[in-house]
Amino acid sequence: MTLYQLLESQKIIHSDPEIMSGTTVFIGTRVPLQTLFDYMQEEGELIEFLDDFPYLKTQTMKVLECITRLMIEKELCF
Repeated sequence: MTLYQLLESQKIIHSDPEIMSGTTVFIGTRVPLQTLFDYMQEEGELIEFLDDFPYLKTQTMKVLECITRLMIEKELCF
């Protein structure tokens, strides 16, 4: 399962052609998931993302949990 599939199954993200031309966004918002990843590419920027989008704190933690879960599953397969 890919990260996007896992996040969609957890009802964290979705893509709708009527919302931001189909860009994958956090459900109930117009904030693209890619925005979180862009913030995280810079050291310490997760805090800034949460400051800028405090209403996404729970969803952000769920994204990080899913990433962690996938990483652990990948490691256990070796």
